[in-house]
Amino acid sequence: MNMSGNTLLITGGTSGIGRALAQAFHARGNQVIITGRRQALLDEMVQANPGMAGFRLDVGDDAMLAELSSWVRLRFPALNVLIANAGISRTEDMTRDNWQANVAEDIITTNILGVIRTVAALLPVLKTQTNAIIMATSSALAFVPKADFPSYCASKAFLHTWLVCLRHQLRHLPIEVLELSPPYVQTALTGEEQISDPRAMPLPAYVDEVLTLLESQQHPGGEILLARDKPRRWAEKDGTFEALFRAVNP
Repeated sequence: MNMSGNTLLITGGTSGIGRALAQAFHARGNQVIITGRRQALLDEMVQANPGMAGFRLDVGDDAMLAELSSWVRLRFPALNVLIANAGISRTEDMTRDNWQANVAEDIITTNILGVIRTVAALLPVLKTQTNAIIMATSSALAFVPKADFPSYCASKAFLHTWLVCLRHQLRHLPIEVLELSPPYVQTALTGEEQISDPRAMPLPAYVDEVLTLLESQQHPGGEILLARDKPRRWAEKDGTFEALFRAVNP
């Protein structure tokens, strides 16, 4: 991937991995567009990074996505990189008598349908470029799940399979399809306590590794996976799934 000179849009770009990637790409000379649901955070990011653009977006709102598509065509017709990063994560206890499916529905709406809708909205623009990239954020938990986050892990497993199919269907177009599969990183994805959890990888260190892998084209099969997480990726094939699952779910 060229690390500068791109016109790049990141959903979920006001916090966590999305925010860190937006700042890193902006610093490397890219036109960066961020989306998020909170206008105040968008304004803060744009003000702190002159030249960056922001667009308020709920990826579950088809009307807002249609507006985004029109806005991008008008203001940023050179868009060549989409990073579909918006996502949520919540625990679920299905043993409780009052357990309901509303948490799962929210996760599916954002993590699965949000990615599909965003790609559908912006793919026509990406198809006009000579070289384009679609990247979506899944998770290392797509391969060995954490049982108290069932719908979150399943949503990322869905994205993995969907991206495999998208990559195959677009193989004759100049569009590269990448899957970003983070480990446990110090963000607020599951709550503020995760930011300082010593078990989680520091966010700057993770983004630095991702940028190195992108720049050196070290993502075989389109999967951007740190070396530490490769045992999870191949657990089923290697016969280590049960052991790893027990380690993740003591």
